[in-house]
Amino acid sequence: MSRFDPRGKVNRALLVGVSEYDHTAPDPQGVNGQLPAVRHNRMLLEDALHRGGVFGAGEVRALPSPTPDDFSGALRRACREARGLLLLYFAGHAVTSTPGDELHLQMRTARVLTGNGLPGSVTFSLVLGELAESHAEQVVVILDCCYAGNAAGIWHRFDDPKRKKHKVLLLMSVQPNRCILGGDADIATPFTREVAHVLDDGGEVWLSELYAAVKQRMAEAKYKAEDNDSQRPQALAPPWDSDDVLLAAGPAPPPPPPSEPSWLRRTLARAGKAVGRLGRTGLAAALALLATGAGGYGVLVLTGDSGDCDPALELRLLTDPDLEPAMKAAADAYVASDANTTKDGCRRSGVTAYSAGAAHVVTALGEHSDPWQQPREDVNPQRDIGPQPDVWIPATRADADRVTEAQVERVFARLEPDAGPFAYSPVVLAVPKGLGAEVPPTRRSLSELVRDLKRSDGKAEVRRADPEFSESALLATVGLYGDGADVRRAEQLIARAGRPESSAVRLLCTLPEDDAADDRSAVLVPEFLLRSGVGCHSVTRAERTAAYPDDVPGLEPTFVRVRWEGGDRDAQARDDAVERFRRWLTSEDGREVLGEQGFRSATGERGLLAGKAADHGLTDSVPPADSADATRLDRTLERYGNAHGPGRVLFLLDSSGSMAGLWDGPSGGPGIIEQTLTGLGRGDEYGVWAVHGVRGSTHTELLDFGTHSRPKAEKALGTGKGGAEVRDAEADPHAALLDALAFMRERGAGDERPQLIVYLTDGEDDNRLTGDRLREVEDRARESGVPVAMVTLKSGGCDRDRPGTRVAEAAQGRCLDAGDDLVPALRDEVARTGTGEE
Repeated sequence: MSRFDPRGKVNRALLVGVSEYDHTAPDPQGVNGQLPAVRHNRMLLEDALHRGGVFGAGEVRALPSPTPDDFSGALRRACREARGLLLLYFAGHAVTSTPGDELHLQMRTARVLTGNGLPGSVTFSLVLGELAESHAEQVVVILDCCYAGNAAGIWHRFDDPKRKKHKVLLLMSVQPNRCILGGDADIATPFTREVAHVLDDGGEVWLSELYAAVKQRMAEAKYKAEDNDSQRPQALAPPWDSDDVLLAAGPAPPPPPPSEPSWLRRTLARAGKAVGRLGRTGLAAALALLATGAGGYGVLVLTGDSGDCDPALELRLLTDPDLEPAMKAAADAYVASDANTTKDGCRRSGVTAYSAGAAHVVTALGEHSDPWQQPREDVNPQRDIGPQPDVWIPATRADADRVTEAQVERVFARLEPDAGPFAYSPVVLAVPKGLGAEVPPTRRSLSELVRDLKRSDGKAEVRRADPEFSESALLATVGLYGDGADVRRAEQLIARAGRPESSAVRLLCTLPEDDAADDRSAVLVPEFLLRSGVGCHSVTRAERTAAYPDDVPGLEPTFVRVRWEGGDRDAQARDDAVERFRRWLTSEDGREVLGEQGFRSATGERGLLAGKAADHGLTDSVPPADSADATRLDRTLERYGNAHGPGRVLFLLDSSGSMAGLWDGPSGGPGIIEQTLTGLGRGDEYGVWAVHGVRGSTHTELLDFGTHSRPKAEKALGTGKGGAEVRDAEADPHAALLDALAFMRERGAGDERPQLIVYLTDGEDDNRLTGDRLREVEDRARESGVPVAMVTLKSGGCDRDRPGTRVAEAAQGRCLDAGDDLVPALRDEVARTGTGEE
């Protein structure tokens, strides 16, 4: 037997918990349902590994509800970085398929199609291949999902001529071909709960011991899988016939104490509390005194609470995704504090901190407090957000006002918000050093700062999390839209490549995975994250300096007591626990923790509660912007939704005679447009004009403007009979672009839906787009607010001062030519406007 001790090596743990899914029943293509228990799994196991002493700071990364691309990228990074132990944990939905009995791990976007199609999933064979090729000496995979036991068969069948798979050891939550239950929304699933319990038991925990202990505990508890079958964890063959791995090495638990009089137990408990304030010298003296005067009992009391403590009442704290790391740190500090300890040395209460999308929480508390208590199939906040909170800490008091305004009838959750916030953090434009030399730190609006940045460096991008999830992103959007601003133009200032990250924390986590993107991206985030950082991985992100827009409300976290109708059974005890936590959070002890997390004072000069601003690229004194307004937040969110709803795209296809050699096949004009249609969804409107002729009408309609099925659009673009064809004529881009700009401006006059004009040409008729004619198109493009993508199928079309470049810049669009990767680049532009195909 070989025993592998990874301590002191470069280790990695990747904890993947898919608790939220985009497609769930009753959607016929959806997975069985959301898995709120998995949220607890991830947090529970993460805490256990941190305490276990095997994985060091920054070596444990949690990945909540990733897409397949997010998962694959994180897995590859972990495989590349780990040199000692690599631990992969997965909890979520999983299914099997034939042939080959493959196990499919279902990520957030998973769907189930007729004929066994499983988009949004990752095969275990692929995962196994990545792990086998990793740099790690030893790999442990822990699966808590349906059919987890099937992974062993895949391991045995895996083609591995170099015998690399033998370093991969498996621990599985259930026997093969069995489904497990989804668990309780309030606690982790049984298997993960028992794994974390054993890891936390103290001392050295080897994989073989972990398996044996979890198997025994689950048998004794009589946990059931589906169909009332016993749930029995599995291990591969088992793995320690040839290998064993150390997974935890925490402090050993104290032996059970002999009986002692209650007066002594109380004395020692009080002494134990005091030791925390004495330092090493005081600790040694106290230990000696206690050991002498109490027959050695003192050591026991100092290493653990008295065994007579009653179970502590658990408070549920719901907060914003960006605030979650800081609120967890505050909750952990409070739980261990004197304020939360009785005179007998017992813990008074625990605090479970969790988060959910800000807009979703506002809707749930304001409109769905009834189904939060009595879940329905269609509306289930317990599943989608989490348990009913005792305390809610939104990012701004305005969120509590939004809830109160929405509460009209059948209200089962009453809010009691504090009069003011307990901390402050401005939302900043965090600019990588060396990128924004001309960006002033303060006294400018957000739009002005962004334009200064882009003038300073044409390649600079600005990124923001999803305003429907992250309150800091919504506050940034308030500034971005301003008073009566053109929402379409404002949204063009934000880089958009696929679905935005759900929080500023996730944004700062994922950017370093692409060094080039990290170095060119300014990010709209709460200032405190630049001080406290993010703990999702150890990669160093680009060093940034904060610029402070004066029209963006800051984060003002506010303590809100939530009272639930019918929740009066332990109302007094719960009130006492909530009030004790509130007092501590707003006390000097609480302010010290908040200062370590990077927050500022909620009043006065808004100075940092701790540390020097210059050490983190911050400014000492920050004049706060106006507080967030509930009505404005709702309106901004509505406008954001409109701006990202179904879009409108008008394609202009140069059909003049010079295009004959650039017409057929996937690299021809019609073929390129056809390949961009995947960026458009069923609700998007689009049309295609064939541009030809220099007198009278300068275009004909290939595809009428409206919503279309893919087959209809492809038929119109087909180069056969009845489709697109080259005309024996020249083209007039000046007239065609003016017509297109007028057409799209009329279509978008009544709403804020995104729009785009795409002009695809060989550039042979650019002689009709010069001088006054070019300036007229530029002026009209600036006024219209409709971005234009100018696409030239020959090189040089986007050189400085070329007509395509000037029109695209005037319209805040993009110029592409043969020197670019045309199809994917144009598809990205179309996808920015459209909703995409499911």
